[in-house]
Amino acid sequence: MVTASPAAGAQRTAPAPGSLGGCPNLPADNVWHSDVSRLPAHASSRAYVSSIGASRKVKADFGSGLWEGAPIGIPITYVKPGQPGVPVSFEYRSESDPGPYPVPRGAAIEGGPSGDGDRHVLVVDTGACKLYELYSAYPSGKGWKAGSGAVFDLNSNKLRPAGWTSADAAGLPVAPGLVRYEEVAAGRIDHAVRVTVPRSQRKYLWPARHFASDSADAALPPMGLRLRLKPGVDISGLPPQARVIAEAMKKYGLIVADNGSAWYISGTPDSRWDNDQLRRLGNLRGSDFEAVDTASLMVARDSGAARR
Repeated sequence: MVTASPAAGAQRTAPAPGSLGGCPNLPADNVWHSDVSRLPAHASSRAYVSSIGASRKVKADFGSGLWEGAPIGIPITYVKPGQPGVPVSFEYRSESDPGPYPVPRGAAIEGGPSGDGDRHVLVVDTGACKLYELYSAYPSGKGWKAGSGAVFDLNSNKLRPAGWTSADAAGLPVAPGLVRYEEVAAGRIDHAVRVTVPRSQRKYLWPARHFASDSADAALPPMGLRLRLKPGVDISGLPPQARVIAEAMKKYGLIVADNGSAWYISGTPDSRWDNDQLRRLGNLRGSDFEAVDTASLMVARDSGAARR
């Protein structure tokens, strides 16, 4: 299985659990991999959870099959060493990493070729272990046009410049926070999960680099906020796929990465997902979560490395 549509130069074998096409899913000491189960709750936790929606259900925004004619989730395209780079033009050029990007013409697009949503395109160069991400991406001429784009070295903890967006509102990479079938099938997710919230404030917390709102309402969550499923929440009755995801939400938590629907967690499309199992995550509600104070994890403001 490949989480991509057929594309010249795309890798045809499934990546190993825990890796991105054989590349690290960021370094092991990156904050995405931090165990937050024992960290103190954030002082504004109750306000943040309330504003996101204490009674709203968790939703796996990914699965098998099609929704409105397109795969469900955010796909990742893996390309082999030597994939040619192509030009990309950006609407937000001042905060985008310049091309060329090794994005095949047939790279998988979130929502499909005719989709009108965020249209993320995520490409992992498995030779260089670099991640190339585009937001609002459309094929154009011999390359692509996009709203914004970012390049991440998967062996590095370096963050984007302060104040810069990426292909995600928070200025973070998208792929490292996606739930992927192969890791759930292996029984363990070792990273935080990307989540969206209806409204956010004009603020971001480390490791985020960008805010996505003009609101000064301090009750709204900032970009980069870490949330976790409370330790006492009983997840024993969840089916296997949902339970592995819930276990990760207890240990590694969620990271607020964009504005969107409340408690929508992100993952890759895959024909092997059991949508009935994923729907059981809806047994969990906002009130089952709390915001976490991650300030003690930060080693340096411009690095994603975290203290153990």
